[in-house]
Amino acid sequence: MTNPLESPSSSTSTATEPTPPGWIKLGVVAAASVLAGGLAAAWWYRKTLTRLQQAEEKPINPHFGIPEDDPGDEG
Repeated sequence: MTNPLESPSSSTSTATEPTPPGWIKLGVVAAASVLAGGLAAAWWYRKTLTRLQQAEEKPINPHFGIPEDDPGDEG
């Protein structure tokens, strides 16, 4: 039985936390994605620069190219 001061609809309502709008969730996901992408790009860039610096210091094949005593197609 309901109290005369309460209606049946008011007694069934529960206190729930309001959920954030969808654009806030999307913004958080986008920010996390940008951060992860930036870190991945910085890591790749740094790794590439390290490889280039190492390539300058020690050539892979110092005898690469045409030897000076090669007659070529002059035969």
